[in-house]
Amino acid sequence: MSAEKVTASEKTAIGVAHSKVILIGEHSVVHGQPAIAIPFPLIGVETVIEYVPGAVKMDSTFYHGPLRHAPKELEGIVECVSSSCEYLGIPYKDLLIRINSSVPPGKGLGSSASVAISIIRSLFHYCDKECSTEDLLQLANVAETYAHGAPSGLDTLTITSDKPVWYKKGSPVEHIELGEDLHFIVADSGRFGDTRTSVESVASLLKAAPQRIHSKIERIGALTHHAKDALEKASKQFLGQLLNEAQKELEALGVSDAGLNKLIRFAREEGALGAKLTGGGNGGCIIALAQNEVHSKQLAEKLRRFGAAAVWPFVLKK
Repeated sequence: MSAEKVTASEKTAIGVAHSKVILIGEHSVVHGQPAIAIPFPLIGVETVIEYVPGAVKMDSTFYHGPLRHAPKELEGIVECVSSSCEYLGIPYKDLLIRINSSVPPGKGLGSSASVAISIIRSLFHYCDKECSTEDLLQLANVAETYAHGAPSGLDTLTITSDKPVWYKKGSPVEHIELGEDLHFIVADSGRFGDTRTSVESVASLLKAAPQRIHSKIERIGALTHHAKDALEKASKQFLGQLLNEAQKELEALGVSDAGLNKLIRFAREEGALGAKLTGGGNGGCIIALAQNEVHSKQLAEKLRRFGAAAVWPFVLKK
């Protein structure tokens, strides 16, 4: 799904956004370490804005009706729509927002950010105005703050990019140039994760045992630096080892669980060069690095048969 696919007219406008996967750096990124995230083009969101007189309404699989009556889970999206209308200088009325998303929520794949970016793009095109990356990041952060409490900004940055993103708080964002094509598989454990709760649990651990937990966070940061080198220098064997090492640290932080560990162990046993959780953890998805395209397809099928709720093999092209 192309993020550039947009059409607009006086009465309707369409905005599209792809998803994202964190490759390495979960949780440590919240505490000042770097993270690497990659665009995930296989799933995404399309939003259609239509002129319909009356209160602003939403039509989606999660909710259908006036935005003012939307459930608390959509509070961030409601605020995002309101803020976007205010920013664009248009009345907060006479809009029907149709959202079609293939990004499962609660899986660490950037669902809330994808929806927000898709909506923002559609509203800008409805007004026939250019939407800069700065506009997207500023307005999408409204929704992300409700979804995650203190978002790093990594989701929105990656969803607006077509290359891997190197992110560290307070530093300029970099885009990583790959040394080779890489074949990944994302597999869904079938259980929802809760990024906010996981982030808060790590923060609590950090207060309780600052020295031990800080060393884990710094270790993930060091692994992330090495992963950047591995991506740029076409060292996929080394990258796989780094993913495995990062998973050890995430387990020590208490954000993995038996279901994720089972999928990760199976992927490694079936030849994955590396495998780890992706996203907040304690549910959600894993990411595995395959040996090549053929192995990627084989491993994806084996993970399906093993019981993964959904499996997406994809190639990250240099």
